[in-house]
Amino acid sequence: MQALVDRLVRWDARGVAAIFCLDDRRWIARGLRRISASGDGPAYPLLAILLWLLDPPAGRFFLLAGSIAFAVELAAYRLIKQAVRRSRPFEVVAGIACRRRPSDRFSFPSGHTAAAFVAATLLAEACPPLLPAAGLWAAAVGVSRVYLGVHFPSDVLAGMLLGILSAACGIRAVG
Repeated sequence: MQALVDRLVRWDARGVAAIFCLDDRRWIARGLRRISASGDGPAYPLLAILLWLLDPPAGRFFLLAGSIAFAVELAAYRLIKQAVRRSRPFEVVAGIACRRRPSDRFSFPSGHTAAAFVAATLLAEACPPLLPAAGLWAAAVGVSRVYLGVHFPSDVLAGMLLGILSAACGIRAVG
């Protein structure tokens, strides 16, 4: 088991270093900072309101399922963060700096990624044609968190899984 953990740690360190070096391309760096900011919490209620104005049944679904899904995601995220207590990449990987101050102490799982995948999954359920754009945006939020030096790739993968499962809870509850 320890060999598996050691492999994951090495993979994570290589992955964070590869994404972190994208700073050489200024337009990518600027874009990733903006994408990360688009995954901040206040955007999601605004998305629900916008969707409700454009398509009331889809907006109503997004709001109801989203209320449940985000509650599940946030509770699970906090429990997992406190149980795992993983240090952030900029604290433990040489050459990785913090490009944006994180909102809390630990890195696993990525809350921004989890929330982005909740929203993307709910959008895809409410408006299936939005799936490609929503999925791409959510994945970009995850990559941006690694770029900023605040998450490892495995934090992002765990956040993606948490977000999709939380959204599934909300979708199932609203039916």
